[in-house]
Amino acid sequence: MAQGNRGTILALSGSLRAQSYNTALLKAAVKHNSGKATIEIYEDLARLPMYNQDHDHDDPPREVVELRRRVAEAAGLFIVTPEHNASVPAALKNALDWTSTQPAGGILVGKPIAIAGASPGAFGSSRGQLALRQILASIGADVLAKPEVAVFHCHERVNAEGDVTDPMTLSLLNDLIDALAARILLV
Repeated sequence: MAQGNRGTILALSGSLRAQSYNTALLKAAVKHNSGKATIEIYEDLARLPMYNQDHDHDDPPREVVELRRRVAEAAGLFIVTPEHNASVPAALKNALDWTSTQPAGGILVGKPIAIAGASPGAFGSSRGQLALRQILASIGADVLAKPEVAVFHCHERVNAEGDVTDPMTLSLLNDLIDALAARILLV
């Protein structure tokens, strides 16, 4: 059985931008979830201090303690990422650093994780997702290979209110969350 709450998925957006297309994907996954899992959104990525091994001890900053607790308790993670310089944003990498190092080390090992991303460009954050897959593989996370959700030209698929309006994108998100829920049941 997966660590923590059997059906709860913790969702993280790697984007800090207020009108983020990636956060819109996260919210669409919650809103249009088939009900096979409960999705909780982690909203404090911007509050995490930058990783510093000097501060990574038995009494880390409270924001780090809370992130580690929520990740440990979640049955799986759903991470959406924009693409920054052909990789993941620094804020997302920072969160992964805090959750993968000692003394927290091990909370991501074997953790089922689904990833997705959006970009206004033609490749839909595919290079950022590739970098994220490499990071998660090195940590030992259980990253789903399929379905891949790389939303290209996302500005055409998200309205001014931040709602995903494209039926294909919503269908792919549902398939991804359902696949993650199924993987969680197998762990």
